[in-house]
Amino acid sequence: MTLSIRTKLFMILSGFLLFFILLSLGLTHLGLEKVYMWQKKAMLIESIQALDDIYQGNPNQIALELERTANTLGAGIIIFDKNGSIKYRPFGPPIDHSVPDFPAPPPPPLPPIIITHETISNHTVLEKQYDQVLKINFMVIQQQLNNGDNLIIRQPLAPVSESATVATQFMLFTGLLSIVIGCSWAFFFAKKFTLPILELSQLAQRMAQLDFTQKWTKKRDDEIGLLGKSINHLSDHLDTAITELNQKNKSLMADVEKERELDKMRKEFVSNVSHELKTPLSLILGYAEGLKENVANDEENKNYYCSVIMDEAEKMNKLVRDLLNLSQFESGLFQLTRTNFDLSLLLNRIVQKYQNVLTEKNMALEKKFPENCLVNGDMLRIEQVLLNFLNNAIIHTEFTNTIKLFVKDKGPHFRVFVYNSGRPIPEESLEKIWISFYKIDKARTREQSGYGLGLSIVRAIQELHGNSYGVRNLPHGVLFWCDMDKSANK
Repeated sequence: MTLSIRTKLFMILSGFLLFFILLSLGLTHLGLEKVYMWQKKAMLIESIQALDDIYQGNPNQIALELERTANTLGAGIIIFDKNGSIKYRPFGPPIDHSVPDFPAPPPPPLPPIIITHETISNHTVLEKQYDQVLKINFMVIQQQLNNGDNLIIRQPLAPVSESATVATQFMLFTGLLSIVIGCSWAFFFAKKFTLPILELSQLAQRMAQLDFTQKWTKKRDDEIGLLGKSINHLSDHLDTAITELNQKNKSLMADVEKERELDKMRKEFVSNVSHELKTPLSLILGYAEGLKENVANDEENKNYYCSVIMDEAEKMNKLVRDLLNLSQFESGLFQLTRTNFDLSLLLNRIVQKYQNVLTEKNMALEKKFPENCLVNGDMLRIEQVLLNFLNNAIIHTEFTNTIKLFVKDKGPHFRVFVYNSGRPIPEESLEKIWISFYKIDKARTREQSGYGLGLSIVRAIQELHGNSYGVRNLPHGVLFWCDMDKSANK
């Protein structure tokens, strides 16, 4: 089972705490008594040296200092002369050596057992003794004073052992309490310490899911704060890089899709051109072969054969010209020859040109446009746009055989409208009619619907001018429109 960082940190901190508490308890148990012994030894040596410095041979002169030292150390002090007679002992009557001791002294007590013996100097000896009567350990220091008397300080060691035991028990109690408090502190510390790490981990998981909206917001100057800032920096860079990559990917997909569409258009273009050229070529070859075989014997039939050949050749010529024009327009290399001209004059000239055709087809043309409509553009190409619109209207006019030609002022543009009565264009074909060779009714003959290049040429010319164009269905007909730039001189 994998442990979390919080659990590991809690266990490590608790382990260190327990280790140091146990170490402290062990050192206290093993070393406290030794430290106390060392301190008592140092105090005894210091005290006996101090008394030696002030002792002049008469204990009564330093009786107060002797009593103070005895009370401070909790020890007994005895002074012997050179002959072994007691000159000073606390809590006893004055010693008169001139009076003999009566009755006879009691038997001497059991001698103490010397546990350790240490020579401090030539005049000082330190012993640790065990009193067989009192059952107590003593630390005894004996020093020969400057005048030849002997000074003995005898300090019981039982309080030292008891103090060490009490200290050990107290340390055990405080150690257990410290373990409880320390483990609780370690738990909350580990939780608080790992909380920002968990937050950074969540940020990293969001980044892995490409979600860069979340940021590290804590204000810290330590390593975790630096890591948070680094993650924010990485998040921003990844967000920018992935956004750019997505944009490039979309652009690439669009290019691929465009390439597919172009490939499809090329295939359709070749198919449509082949189809459109197949019929006139077949007619030309057929009628030319008939002339060669003298199928037409009289002059009238020969003239008819020749007229068919010329008519089909003219249609092929027109198709090729339209294809060349469209190719130039869509290549982006064609340069417009922009001039300022009067749109109303151009419209009147076009209407006059189609007057005979309209009369033959019994069509009514309604026109409405103001005088002096000065526009800027390539007049020859704009005329081509208007002729294609009008040809398209004549081909598809039905019902009332009505065609309307009018102009409206649209601010920076003049918008030309061409309306013809007839059936509406299907909604799915409104965007497709601007594609080369597209025909709404595939069954229509060439005489009825043409080659399907006229509106493609309109689209290309309008895009070269940077102007809009469009078509929409009306209740009883179809309305085409295109914009012309107004002349800057107007």
